Amino acid sequence: MSRLREGDDLALNDIMDRWQSRLTGYLIRFTGSEAVAVDLAQETFVRVYGNRFRYRPSGAFSTWLFAIASNLARHHIRWQLRHPTISLDAPADAAGSLLESVEAADPDPRTRLEQAERAEAVREAIAELAPGLREALILFTYEDMSYEQIATIQRCSTKAVETRLYRARASLRKRLARWLVVH
Repeated sequence: MSRLREGDDLALNDIMDRWQSRLTGYLIRFTGSEAVAVDLAQETFVRVYGNRFRYRPSGAFSTWLFAIASNLARHHIRWQLRHPTISLDAPADAAGSLLESVEAADPDPRTRLEQAERAEAVREAIAELAPGLREALILFTYEDMSYEQIATIQRCSTKAVETRLYRARASLRKRLARWLVVH
């Protein structure tokens, strides 16, 4: 980022190479859509470039980067709530990918189906969390960020992050109780 700030525009390529997949993965979990996540990740890098002269290396670069991405994702979700749409091809794609995973080379189709159902239940439960809870959970669980980093991104205290994670886990336990029962 220092190189980018000093006018080396090619440094953006290095930043993108290093952070693209991790940032996109985070945004997929946050928004639930790969297409939206890719767009938001690209917009994040556009913002990084646009704000390169304002960047101050006082904290971790990842915190700054994920704060930009989180703000864009929150804005997108608010926009979606005001402008709802229905995807006409989502059910067919979901069924097709599930069928493909079941038909894979696994010798036990029932086990693969149960794993796919469990994974989908977890994805849905996370997607149903309130945005602040979902964001904190994803940053902590999937991005290995500290409470302090999450607090910076969410503009709250570390105690608030701790509370959000507690509430997110409690909600997931409740929603996923059926899957937590040992057979």
